[in-house]
Amino acid sequence: EIQPELMYKHPLNSTWTLWYFENDKKKSWEENQREIISFETVEDFWSLYNHIKLASELRPGSDYSLFKKGIRPMWEDVGNIKGGRWLISLDKKQREHELDSFWLETLLCMIGEAFDDHGDEVCGAVVNIRNKGDKIAVWTSDASRSKCDGVIAIGKKLKERLRIGPKVQIGYQVHKDTMEKSSSVARNMYTV
Repeated sequence: EIQPELMYKHPLNSTWTLWYFENDKKKSWEENQREIISFETVEDFWSLYNHIKLASELRPGSDYSLFKKGIRPMWEDVGNIKGGRWLISLDKKQREHELDSFWLETLLCMIGEAFDDHGDEVCGAVVNIRNKGDKIAVWTSDASRSKCDGVIAIGKKLKERLRIGPKVQIGYQVHKDTMEKSSSVARNMYTV
């Protein structure tokens, strides 16, 4: 007989949706973005995480995204359009040793509400697997100056939880600037 306390699941504060992007040049960007599954408990998160490929095992050109249910992992989504992202760029050599632990810790920060009073401002996170180097980004809903304290607190907490040293800076980019950029890099609004 199963003990009653083992039958209960531990609910998360939000329902989260996993998305997978695989670059197929015959399809539009939006068609390449596939919604996989949503979950709302700690146990369902681990069940999912333990049954999918690690980020480091994805093919170059692929992404995982984990966003609050109802928010699509695209700049144009109403939940993201006024926001921005904390961007961590990883060297190709870091894929083998740090990418998976950084990605997992980022996910745990989001679903575990590690961003304290600013968790509501977090929309989701994306890991991009690329030949030149990988990226992890935490997306926020509002990049306006009135929300700068929350945005900066999220960046500081992320850097702390990933144990990124003081000599390494991570940057916050506004989605609007990223969409309008003329070079391959958008300017940082904040750095921590």
